[in-house]
Amino acid sequence: MIYPIVIYGNDVLRKPCEALSPDYPELKKLIEDMFLTLDEASGVGLAAPQIGKNIRLFIVDCTPWGEDDPDCVDYKRAFINPEIYERSEETIVRRGEGCLSFPGVNADVTRSVSVRMRYLDENFQPHDEEFTGNKAWVLQHEYDHLEGVVFIDRVAPLRRSLLKGKLLNLAKGKYRCSYKTK
Repeated sequence: MIYPIVIYGNDVLRKPCEALSPDYPELKKLIEDMFLTLDEASGVGLAAPQIGKNIRLFIVDCTPWGEDDPDCVDYKRAFINPEIYERSEETIVRRGEGCLSFPGVNADVTRSVSVRMRYLDENFQPHDEEFTGNKAWVLQHEYDHLEGVVFIDRVAPLRRSLLKGKLLNLAKGKYRCSYKTK
């Protein structure tokens, strides 16, 4: 099933998410459906709040970046109950970061070059890893969704004020995109 993507203005994008337990109904099917949804929307990451579910789950598929970044070749994963517990002091500005919940909106965002994260995979097996580069970038973006933070919260105040009209239009349902939304 391909889910509609929740667009900016919906309260679910601003709520911190609840932890998942192993008995969550049809979790593997949900993860499979999230990958279908991500593929349909041509994205690289999707968090559960973006499909209206207030749970600590996100997926990433960095394979579109594989041609430019060998670490991203065939990199597809689900992250359950993740916790970023360390961020590098070194940061980088990514030009034109966007989000499936913000069609047509892009802005420069500063993020850590690397992060350490604990998480569970789809089989509830624990992992503790360090991520760098593009992987760290997308993981920080998706992790923010689970905390009720969206990428525009990390944009410089002046730039955010310049985006105000676009954001108001999104909240009013005035936008165009090629994937299903709600």
